[in-house]
Amino acid sequence: MTGLVYKSTGSWYTVKSEQGDFIECRMKGKFRIKGIKSTNPIAVGDVVDYELEETSDTVTGTIHKIHDRKNYIVRKSVNLSHQMHIIASNIDRVFLLVTINNPPTTFNFIDRFLVTAEAYGIETILVFNKIDTFDDATLNEQLYMQHVYQEIGYQCLRVSSTQRKGIDALKEMMMGKVSMFSGHSGVGKSTLVNAMEPSLDLKTKTISEASKQGQHTTTFAEMYDLSFDAKIIDTPGIKGFGVVDMEPAEISGYFPEFFKLKDQCKFNNCLHKDEPHCAIKTALENDEIAWSRYKSYLKILEGDDEHYRTDIHNEDRIISDKSRE
Repeated sequence: MTGLVYKSTGSWYTVKSEQGDFIECRMKGKFRIKGIKSTNPIAVGDVVDYELEETSDTVTGTIHKIHDRKNYIVRKSVNLSHQMHIIASNIDRVFLLVTINNPPTTFNFIDRFLVTAEAYGIETILVFNKIDTFDDATLNEQLYMQHVYQEIGYQCLRVSSTQRKGIDALKEMMMGKVSMFSGHSGVGKSTLVNAMEPSLDLKTKTISEASKQGQHTTTFAEMYDLSFDAKIIDTPGIKGFGVVDMEPAEISGYFPEFFKLKDQCKFNNCLHKDEPHCAIKTALENDEIAWSRYKSYLKILEGDDEHYRTDIHNEDRIISDKSRE
């Protein structure tokens, strides 16, 4: 029998059959997928083959095959630096939820996410959430961030779950597709899903005032069927996002505005750091490329995963705040 994985809890997987029934399944032995060193061999979104097993009054299944994935999105394993965790697979679109200060989402985090999504061929749309909470300074910061990514070609949405702003536009973009919501803990993923589909009643928690960080409410990734012909994968909040297994020479190819100019560099193997006649650095000096993007590129290039949660624009914000006083 063939089905679709809707939830993964580590050892058990909830699979929806082609007839619409949900069956709790386990793996048969160990899966070794060629070229993937993963802490979780089966992910939400996987199409799998399974066999039914009847034990007493319950019917369970055993998964014995994973179908080829059209794509998947990963992050570095928290405890195993050389392995990765597959967040979800077979995704049509990712909606990355961004909040400005509640909690803060940095350019660096966004760029790392976008680079990974580009590498795995997944369209990403930035959703600026909680716009109803903005004061003038926060609004300016959000609009600037939106401008940076729209100039590159990324679609951006501005939404408010409480005021239902942007909800209909978001639903329209999700129709007929498998979408994934991602972002830091506390950016409002579950609240936004509830605004679109109140019957789901996903658990939500407030932001910790002391740390301005969200508290985890989603423990495992889970897929839901929505009433408007859409599927949504809700994921646990991501604190950091280490980029996985990229050669230095290929990283700039996942920055669309860099990729357009690469062939204008004097050297084919230009890393856009210290090389002469570099088209990317020329564009940077002419304000045709955002400095925030170039700083993120350098951090990824240098493998600076240890400090990638640091807000590289904090000093700029402090100066900006003082100038407003």
